[in-house]
Amino acid sequence: MKSKANVFVISLGCDKNRVDAEIMASKIKEGGYNVCNSLNRADIVIINTCGFIQSAKEEAIDLIFDMIVERNSDETRLSKIIVTGCLVQRYTDEIADLIPELDAYVCLGANADIVEILDNVMIDMRVIKHADVCNLPLEGKRLLSTPKHYAYLKIAEGCSNHCTYCAIPGIRGPYRSRRPENIIKEAKKLVKGGVKQLFLIAQDTSSYGRDFNDGTNLSSLLRSLCEIDGIWKITLLYVYPERIDDELLDVIASNDKIAKYLDIPLQHCSGSVLKRMGRFGNRDELLALIKHIREKIPGVTLRSTFMIGFPGETDDDFRQLQGFMSAVHFNRSGCFIFSCEDGTPAEHLDGQIDETVKNFRFSEFNFQNNMIMELEQHSKIGTVMEGICDGYDESRFAFICRPESDIPESDTVVYYYSQYPVEPGDIVKMKILTTDSECDLDLVAEPYYEPEPESEENA
Repeated sequence: MKSKANVFVISLGCDKNRVDAEIMASKIKEGGYNVCNSLNRADIVIINTCGFIQSAKEEAIDLIFDMIVERNSDETRLSKIIVTGCLVQRYTDEIADLIPELDAYVCLGANADIVEILDNVMIDMRVIKHADVCNLPLEGKRLLSTPKHYAYLKIAEGCSNHCTYCAIPGIRGPYRSRRPENIIKEAKKLVKGGVKQLFLIAQDTSSYGRDFNDGTNLSSLLRSLCEIDGIWKITLLYVYPERIDDELLDVIASNDKIAKYLDIPLQHCSGSVLKRMGRFGNRDELLALIKHIREKIPGVTLRSTFMIGFPGETDDDFRQLQGFMSAVHFNRSGCFIFSCEDGTPAEHLDGQIDETVKNFRFSEFNFQNNMIMELEQHSKIGTVMEGICDGYDESRFAFICRPESDIPESDTVVYYYSQYPVEPGDIVKMKILTTDSECDLDLVAEPYYEPEPESEENA
């Protein structure tokens, strides 16, 4: 049957948003449309927006206007533009008023109606679809946008934390865990389709199951996932520090299928700043936690994210953060500048910081962080590690591989030089030779072969 039209889906922001887009893409395909992989072939473009922080909102608006320009070009077949996602959920009517050139404005809770919306747009109806975010589907078939060998597995939706800077609870609603049996069923289907690595995601994965009040938690889910044959690694993202307990650490340490990798968004280390943020801990508590994690999981890779320029952050607070970074030496970390988000408590806090000061601290943090990262990468020279192939870089004549200590697009890569072909999804053993000449944070490796045991004659 001939498809109704070609649809190109662009998803911005986090991988939770990506999963939403993949569920929509599957519905679109089942609804008789062709989901294409090129804007040049598209009759309709769907922009799945992010609205978390100012820079994400600006990226979404810039892309929307780029698509309007594209549609007005004489050299395109693009005729319809639809926007959905967090930005639309947050500012539906404002966007519809400010950018009337769009054909549909779809709240997150209306994602399930995407085929009906497409049908209406095809007959030149302008659609503004309001919906309760709690209607956002937690389950559904997906059309993966990742390479065949890895996928993101969303285990919950929404957030019930009360971080004073964050708009997510207002955008995506309260925390809602998926049923464990549904997650396991989806994981088995993904693995059957060729997926070897699963990235577990939620706004806060460590809160998984707390809303069930039946003993279900992240540790029990991980134990069940580890029983699935064919998984290389399960990687945990967005684990909040106050919910890391010994049960979770023991599960990670004792299961080879779970990557020795924890992404813990700390945001800061100053107790006074964290208190204003509505976040956990202080410098001493966080240092003790990190020490404990490293003792329980030898060789663990720790990743974190920090916020620069939160209202009231003093020079002393920032110096404390720099000292904390020097003491901890995170294996992976990044930062972003605080932006004042509509409707959040932080919008009304005293001590808003000048943009010049924010940018200076941001640069200082990144300079220090890059130095730490370079030391981390140089320490790997001469070591042997296992990794998964993500593809081939024709400009370097090298395979792109990734150990369990790195996540796609966010962390570093290993350029793997082998005379034998390697396919995406293949697991290889690599000996690290050096850092990359173009980027000191990436690594260069060759195949590693286990030495043959000595025979009795040569012993």
